Amino acid sequence: MNTRRIVLAMTGASGMPYAVALADALKDRTDIQLHLIISEAAKIVLKTETDIPLSRLTENATAVYDQNDIAAPPASGSWIHHGMIVCPCSMASLAAIAQGFGSNLIHRAADVTLKERRKLILVPRETPFNSIHLQNMLAADRAGATVLAACPGFYHRPATIEDLTNQLAGRILDQLEVPHTLFKRWGD
Repeated sequence: MNTRRIVLAMTGASGMPYAVALADALKDRTDIQLHLIISEAAKIVLKTETDIPLSRLTENATAVYDQNDIAAPPASGSWIHHGMIVCPCSMASLAAIAQGFGSNLIHRAADVTLKERRKLILVPRETPFNSIHLQNMLAADRAGATVLAACPGFYHRPATIEDLTNQLAGRILDQLEVPHTLFKRWGD
């Protein structure tokens, strides 16, 4: 495979600007195929948190899958990809993923990603965390996921919201070893 397939799933948690920053960072790359799964709740949150039309996210994606299409390629372990990101990751999706409850394509694709020992990055935004959230994060971590909470750093001296979202998007891409120039690194 000459290009790397990356699955970006968006759920109904706050934090859509992070998902937009990720999609924007990956959209013009010839070495990445972006496969999107956008839940119905995510579409509502996107409208609530941004003025960005859904078409801006989907127009440059290689494929866009309905959350209820459990026969879509990401639901199968034989469909090879190079990592899945769930950003933002709602606490309901975190619980479903951590407990192996594959009720929709996002949960099923995450479960397959874990069973195939591929990189799964979960980006929860909820705060504060209660003990159930923390237990689910720990269960997901123990199953092989990376829990990368939406906690931006400030050492790069962000001046805009875009600076903050790009820094977190860059940290997510670092986990997949996708080169980028989204933020100034410590010591640079």
